[in-house]
Amino acid sequence: MKDDIKHTLMILSGKGGVGKSTVSVNLALGFAMRGYSVGLLDADIHSPSIPKMLGISHGVLAPSGDGIEPVFIPPRLKVVSIGFFLPSEDTPVIWRGPIKYNAIKQFIEDVRWGDLEYLIVDLPPGTGDEPLSVAQIIGKVDGAIIVSTPQDVALLSVKKSVRFAEQLKIPVVGIIENMSGFVCPHCGRETPLFKVGGAEKAAKELKIPFLGRVPLDSRIVECGDEGKPSILSAENYSSTRALEEIVEKIEEFVKIMEGK
Repeated sequence: MKDDIKHTLMILSGKGGVGKSTVSVNLALGFAMRGYSVGLLDADIHSPSIPKMLGISHGVLAPSGDGIEPVFIPPRLKVVSIGFFLPSEDTPVIWRGPIKYNAIKQFIEDVRWGDLEYLIVDLPPGTGDEPLSVAQIIGKVDGAIIVSTPQDVALLSVKKSVRFAEQLKIPVVGIIENMSGFVCPHCGRETPLFKVGGAEKAAKELKIPFLGRVPLDSRIVECGDEGKPSILSAENYSSTRALEEIVEKIEEFVKIMEGK
């Protein structure tokens, strides 16, 4: 049922712990808030965190006719995750590559996504089975968005993600620098715990767009743990403003690609 999906965007990271799933959830909701019909595919088979971040851990993927009905979050977001099949959040998924491939294939081809403007795919860290499977099954991915933290160790892996996309002929939308400076919840002052600007520097070196900085804000963490992503908050958080601006840049990238 992938023929009903207009644009597919892969969210990549070279290493774990960079907040990629947090970014994926907020981007998906950001597009939905702009009036688009959006699907969010949690392709992290071993560590699915999307259901918890959206507050839908008890969601059910129900059979429907010739397919599977995704979990729906009104008014415009549909979600699929292996987490909906696990008996508990601490149940490990001990699968080899071929089984993971089949699961991802079923999530893409057998789910009744309906007409989607955007399918956001949250991938596990690295360039292994899952990102390769998604790219092969979908056939045409509109863009890869790479999430990194500012320090040099994380940025070493960014280049691998960029080369991965290039080898598969997937356009690189750009790099997001996450956890870019700590924002004090009391005074609002920003402190560069992990440095600042490393991802922007890498983007310049690699000649790819820099999408923006998302500061390390305790409130964005709390919102994710509570299942209420920060982009939905009425509070004017600096992290929320940054995410909204990133959504606009991605939207503009897709429009430019459509016009080519």
